[in-house]
Order: sequence, then C-alpha cells, then structure tokens
Amino acid sequence: LARTDTRHNFSVYFYSLYLQYGQPAGFLVGLGAFLPQIVVQASASLAFHQDIVFCMCLQTLAFVAFNKVCTAQYFSWYACLLPVALSSLKGELRARPLGAVGVAWLLAMLNWLYWAYCLEFKGDNTFFQVWVAGIAFFVVSIALIGCLSLAKNRQL
Repeated sequence: LARTDTRHNFSVYFYSLYLQYGQPAGFLVGLGAFLPQIVVQASASLAFHQDIVFCMCLQTLAFVAFNKVCTAQYFSWYACLLPVALSSLKGELRARPLGAVGVAWLLAMLNWLYWAYCLEFKGDNTFFQVWVAGIAFFVVSIALIGCLSLAKNRQL
C-alpha cells in the first residue's frame, strides 16, 4: 500500500514529487527524502534522550517537518506533546523568540492555506506558490526546533 496522492501538502518535497510523479526520478526523490529525516531523528535522540517527553516532542516536530508528506492533521501529533515539553524547560525558554516563532508559524500556515485554497477551490494554477509557502513553513518549523533545542541545551 502506497500513497499516490501528490496534489499538495506542506512538505518541501511536494512540488518535486508532483512534477516527477510516475517517473523513476520521483521514486529517488521520495527515497532521498528519508535521509535528512533519519539524521535529524538520530540527532534529537542522542542529544535529548535524558528527557523522554521533550525528546519525543522534538522528534515528532522533526518527523513532521522533514516528512515527504505533511498535512494539517499531522500538527496534532506534536500539539499534544508541546505543552508538556515546554513545561520541562523550567524558565530556560525565552518568551520573545518563542512568541516570534509562534507568530511566524501561524503566518506561514495561513500563507500556505491561502495558496492551497486558490488551487483547490478557485482552480488557479498555484502549485509553485503552494511549494514556496511550504518551504517557508519548513523554515519556520526548523526555527521552532532550533528554539526549543537551544533552550533545552541551556538547561543541561
């Protein structure tokens, strides 16, 4: 069983997979997408294994951000872990950077949703814009992972 829907999603790999759907190069891009995901997962495990909940949250954030398919329901995977992980930081988290990343995350998501709406409901050819918005969302997700990792490292 394999996913064959390559229409659109938040993933940075979506546009490449969409353009190369059914071609051997598309398979290679999909396979290559797992390498950065595995590296980030292993790094998070090694760095934060002392705090299992924080580690699980960071791994889930990274898994969703680096996955070759990322849809809105994936955010619920880490939404349940984020409050507990944040509480484990015990004052090490700087409110201003986290607030800025939170606002950027929301704006990046709204930007993506706008272009996806134009694609799906208006029938506009906005595949490229959806992809660029997905890249922006990826960058903000990496910033969130970085913000949390730095706060945890200050605590250790």
